[in-house]
Amino acid sequence: MLRTEIVPRISETNMAGHIGHTTIPVWLEAGYDEVIRMFNDHRGGPSLIMSGFSVDCLAELFYAENVEVRSWIDKIGRSSFVVYQEIHQGGRLCTRGATTFINFDYKNQRTEPIPQNLRLRLEEHLRDG
Repeated sequence: MLRTEIVPRISETNMAGHIGHTTIPVWLEAGYDEVIRMFNDHRGGPSLIMSGFSVDCLAELFYAENVEVRSWIDKIGRSSFVVYQEIHQGGRLCTRGATTFINFDYKNQRTEPIPQNLRLRLEEHLRDG
């Protein structure tokens, strides 16, 4: 599991005093940044395409307390993988999400298999159950 602590900013709150819904994907992105870097470093530039994401908001998030983004690898395919994430605040699960990435060769405009060394690194963060 990867853990990322985020300090909410006042600018991320909405009129109701909660963290705004547009902030959540940004926080999730911060949580999988290490995975993105892993692939970019391997190729020396961009090598992933996000093919989709989903977010379930389960409880309100607030400005006054830090949040923790927990990220796991949920599934690994031949050329794609899914990152499952949770955002916790004050001991509560507030948000969960999943993002699907495809390993992509931008020069030749095609998907390609995930290299074995990166597959092994992803497997270190596999989610149980």
